[in-house]
Amino acid sequence: MEYRHLGRSGIRVSALSLGSWVTFYNQVDVDAAINAMAAAYDAGVNYFDNAESYARGKSEEVMGEAIKKLGWRRSSFLVSSKYFWGLNDGVNERNTLNRKYLLEAVDGSLKRFGLDYLDLIFCHRADQSTPIEETVWAMHNIIERGKAIYWGTSEWSAQEITAAIEIAERHHLHKPVMEQPQYNMFNRNRFEIEYARLFKDYGYGATIWSPLASGLLTGKYNEGIPAGSRGSLKGFEWLRSQLTDRDAIDKIRKLQVIAGGLGVTMAQMAIAWCLKNPNVSTVITGASRVEQVRENMRAMDALPKLTPEVMVRIEEVIGKLEMPEL
Repeated sequence: MEYRHLGRSGIRVSALSLGSWVTFYNQVDVDAAINAMAAAYDAGVNYFDNAESYARGKSEEVMGEAIKKLGWRRSSFLVSSKYFWGLNDGVNERNTLNRKYLLEAVDGSLKRFGLDYLDLIFCHRADQSTPIEETVWAMHNIIERGKAIYWGTSEWSAQEITAAIEIAERHHLHKPVMEQPQYNMFNRNRFEIEYARLFKDYGYGATIWSPLASGLLTGKYNEGIPAGSRGSLKGFEWLRSQLTDRDAIDKIRKLQVIAGGLGVTMAQMAIAWCLKNPNVSTVITGASRVEQVRENMRAMDALPKLTPEVMVRIEEVIGKLEMPEL
């Protein structure tokens, strides 16, 4: 396993990490979570991603129970959560990053995880109704109280992130150090273009999600939506148009030829492609079965096979982005 600094912070995260979105509680019970997390940990993974909203808090409970039963040394792993949507419908409890909600939300996560502190916490989306300064102060206070170590953003615009960093620097507060955006072969613009100055000027870290575009880049949706797959789950109907996009599937068939020539799976090549970007701190992988965890971990073996020549071939299929002048 390779370990990368989370931006310019001192903490290092495994290049591959394991996330619980969709799977934990919905598809994975505590025993299955133990097996998946143990397989990842044994492969060198030290970062496990979660969020308050995943399965309405149940995902944190499953991961917390798994951590307890695994008995790992607390200093040997990192765990995160994210906040915005909330678990209740009160006017100050949903779709917000106000101070009251954030302070209470972190306490709720700690209780569900059964932990004394979280390593990373994220503002899961930007809040247009709460001043960014209020959110920055709240996140700073959470860290000062020892309930988290680092904080960051998820799916914020570059402008919003820059504002948060500058507010923190002005007041000498703990500033955000990482973003958690979607990034994969089919979703590149925000990460590679909009965030370019964040990486260059601020050394922002990135814990990217959906490297396989919700499974589309595995090739398993080439012939339709299989029973039991993510695309067939109740509540994920919004994914189906993406998973059956004919243009994307045509590109995947061409990419599978490249992967086959390298002796790797399409999933391994897609994950390794994300890792080739030096601004990626860690790629969050997901799995409902331990076999998927092991396959995803072998993306590290695929990484050196993505030579400059192979990267050019891949870009010829997915299309080239025009970078602005910095």
